[in-house]
Amino acid sequence: MEERIFDRKLNQLGIVLTEEMKEQFDRYYEMLVEWNKVMNLTGITDYDEVNDKHFLDSLAIAKVQDMGKISTVIDIGTGAGFPGIPLKIVYPHLKVTLLDSLNKRIKFLNCVIQELSLENITALHGRAEDYAKKAEYRESYDLCVSRAVANLATLSEYCLPYVEKGGLFISYKSGEIDEELQRSEKAFSILGGKVESVEKFCLPDSDIARSFVKIRKERNTPGKFPRKAGLPAKEPLH
Repeated sequence: MEERIFDRKLNQLGIVLTEEMKEQFDRYYEMLVEWNKVMNLTGITDYDEVNDKHFLDSLAIAKVQDMGKISTVIDIGTGAGFPGIPLKIVYPHLKVTLLDSLNKRIKFLNCVIQELSLENITALHGRAEDYAKKAEYRESYDLCVSRAVANLATLSEYCLPYVEKGGLFISYKSGEIDEELQRSEKAFSILGGKVESVEKFCLPDSDIARSFVKIRKERNTPGKFPRKAGLPAKEPLH
């Protein structure tokens, strides 16, 4: 019954799962709960809650972006793989990079990737500030996504350097964001981005409020950004 509820909610986002995708989500859920016993991956382990607050939430980006038009995605601060792995399951054409600073999470992600037989997806261990300086990653992606908890000025310094000119950074946010958005506009501009749209909504059949901030990369990010590790969080651009 639970799966049908999940399917119905996904249908409201225009997403229909194949049997293989359903099996992949169920196996991902089982691994998440199993590994969570020995490391802190998520505070949520109930089946319905994981479906809603992790899987459905990750896929809600379909409300603001046609994922069929995206080829390459990087997920900054992916944690237990959200939103990157759900996006890869539902949109197998995507070439996905998952980045996280904790090596034990990378081990988990690599096991999930192997277990679900996912291809063209890589999990990287390191800091966003460091990988953004490497030529093979810098300004190399159609889309950068992040569900990480940080203010938008900090997140945009982590994320916009990865986005190619003309591409997008889409931030998953919850709670009240208007003031934060206003305070971050200068940071977007310095980093070569401009807010294209802000979409506020509730997840299907729930009162869980979410926002997507969609930032278009209009100019190349100046080479001095991101600043060295720790600074974007300690001294956000204003």
